[in-house]
Amino acid sequence: MKKLALPLFLVMLMLMGCQVEGEYSTWPCRFDYDNMVHQDQTLATAMNVGSPGVFCKIWESGTNYAFQNNLNMQSQQPKSELERRQNFILGVNNGIIVGFQTFNMAPNGGFVAYDAQCPNCVRKENNYLNPKFPLQMATNGIATCGKCGKKYDLNNSGIIQNGEEGDVGLEKYLASTTGPLGRLSCGTKR
Repeated sequence: MKKLALPLFLVMLMLMGCQVEGEYSTWPCRFDYDNMVHQDQTLATAMNVGSPGVFCKIWESGTNYAFQNNLNMQSQQPKSELERRQNFILGVNNGIIVGFQTFNMAPNGGFVAYDAQCPNCVRKENNYLNPKFPLQMATNGIATCGKCGKKYDLNNSGIIQNGEEGDVGLEKYLASTTGPLGRLSCGTKR
């Protein structure tokens, strides 16, 4: 029994060290969208488990929600009365990116939600109140910051492709979907 104690302790220590601390962002986000009601095809492409690698950026545009996927489909849907009263928060500056990854399938079957701002520019400029560092998505699943040029892999947990020491990957939010014409929920971990 004593011979097993040390190896067992080391295995437990290694497993505890593998837990991802702070995997989800503390940046504000709260969004719940029923695509069964709106049936937006641009958003549906990113909510389809059979289409990994398709991502959709969502933002508010006046009284509408705007959608653009990385295949260059675009659309807008008017907010319902209920949605206008909900006061949803779409990330740190009016934008999230959602879709199924091709890598890192767990949790949620690979469905992810990222903030649509470059986290490194937000931190570097110390501008959490009104950041203007939007990401542009490419068909290959890479999102690029227009200010600093940093690239993030949407298909692999938002890891940074060309960072420097101290740079971080994309901010992730808890997210789930019930399918292309179902519900999308995204929010900050509580």
